[in-house]
Amino acid sequence: MASLVYIHGFLSSPLSFKAQQTAQWLARYHPEINFYCPQLPPYPAETQTILEGLVESLLPGPVYLMGSSLGGFWATWLAEKYDLRAVLINPAVRPQDFMPAYLEVDLKSYHTDHSYRLTVQHIDEIIAVDVQPTRLTNYWLLVQTGDETLDYRQAVKKYAGCKQTIEAGGDHAFQGFERFFADCLSFFNH
Repeated sequence: MASLVYIHGFLSSPLSFKAQQTAQWLARYHPEINFYCPQLPPYPAETQTILEGLVESLLPGPVYLMGSSLGGFWATWLAEKYDLRAVLINPAVRPQDFMPAYLEVDLKSYHTDHSYRLTVQHIDEIIAVDVQPTRLTNYWLLVQTGDETLDYRQAVKKYAGCKQTIEAGGDHAFQGFERFFADCLSFFNH
């Protein structure tokens, strides 16, 4: 049975709007596909362990990846490691560049009561899993130029040679994401 793993962004959760939309759409139109969206901490080594364990538990069945923001960074790492297809929504390209602003500060999850504190060690952990896409046909990049959080041009450059959809306007949440659900499944099954 096929599985779709949705990887949420920094300080987000399975309660994120796009994760919920995706789960509801699959339940309605493709109940044969199992949906997973693990709660991930901002600690890279812990996230790495959670995602590896989940994907390895789902293989050798078909595993589809969908990652938003920092989740797109993680989806890239998994796609390279396990040769999987990934849809990346306004992905973070070099999270190690923005992490220093979050060091030694109390961080709160957007949707839960979880709180976190990052240290310089966590930057080293994220650098250790920063990979370049080499399996170019495995990726579909979805970005909107109005992303107020990340510079979409960095993602366009990193995923050059991959399938790309670049929409004018929008924002970091990627407005109208639900328009792409059916096309995402076609991409995964190609």
